[in-house]
Amino acid sequence: MEDDLPVNVREYQELAKKALPKMHYDYINGGAEDEYTLRENVAAYGRILLRPRVLIDVSKIDMSTTLLGYNIRSPIIVAPTGTHKLANPEGEVATARAAAACNTIMVLSFSSSCKIEEVYKRRDVSATLVRRAESLGFKAIVLTVDTPVLGRREADIRNKMTAPGLANLEGLMSFDDDLDSGGGSKLERFARETLDPSLSWKDVEWLKSITSLPILLKGIVTAEDARKAVEAGAAGVIVSNHGARQLDYAPPTIAALEEVVKAVAGAVPVLVDGGVRRGTDVFKALALGAKAVMVGRPVFFGLAARGEAGAKHVIEMLNKELELAMALCGCRSVAEVTRRHVLTEGDRIRALL
Repeated sequence: MEDDLPVNVREYQELAKKALPKMHYDYINGGAEDEYTLRENVAAYGRILLRPRVLIDVSKIDMSTTLLGYNIRSPIIVAPTGTHKLANPEGEVATARAAAACNTIMVLSFSSSCKIEEVYKRRDVSATLVRRAESLGFKAIVLTVDTPVLGRREADIRNKMTAPGLANLEGLMSFDDDLDSGGGSKLERFARETLDPSLSWKDVEWLKSITSLPILLKGIVTAEDARKAVEAGAAGVIVSNHGARQLDYAPPTIAALEEVVKAVAGAVPVLVDGGVRRGTDVFKALALGAKAVMVGRPVFFGLAARGEAGAKHVIEMLNKELELAMALCGCRSVAEVTRRHVLTEGDRIRALL
């Protein structure tokens, strides 16, 4: 029944928790170690206040924006998250259809459970995946730079989470049938065979040498690395802590965003992911300088609860919430969302000095 649909992301999360096996829900929702950063990714948005402007004609709201020269309906796009078939049998195909129905961008993870034709350590494998993406009309490459090794995800260790099959690596890499890592999660040995602890800035240069597609670096949380990304020729920077699944006590992404934006100084677009649960969160990120916001777990929750329709509804809800926030803050377009529309913890502290 349409009347029974969830009205926010948190309600979709509760439905997903009920729908999924505990092992799979913990894998999707869990973070590293104490999960401090996992909690802070969400909580940090709650510490930012809005500064609405009034008596402005907001009868027409335009949420459209451009990213890398492409027009999109709103600045909300789907983050690269792997193994969507854990949430729904149609996996990333259903997510891609939901994103397309909302006229937005989906970033397909190499660890997706569907092949890129349907929607690491080995440079030959990476090069093959890049060529396949180019031939299929993908518009950009996102290089995740914060996973030289796998973070310690204790829920997965307790659950003895098994490594999901990755369709994009079929025929390119072979793995032992027994991926048990001797007491840890079975993901850990899988990660040792696919992740590369020697990954460095020279690999960004190598990736640029094999593709003409723009390359965005995902996993930047400091000004120092943001400047190096620009120097390395990145077409964009994504402020991300990998959904708090890698290094616990890394800063929440919304708290790191402004530092990165200032360091980049307009040279390339800055995106952000992690902790977004409301359209007001998207508004806050835009005010702090993000060009677009990537959502991962919320789409996963929608997919687990109601399949493609749920993923689509989650994106639509966030869009409607963003539109409402813009109207109530007196912003008729994304360009009118400015730094003066938010009050951060730092602003309040500086006001007392």
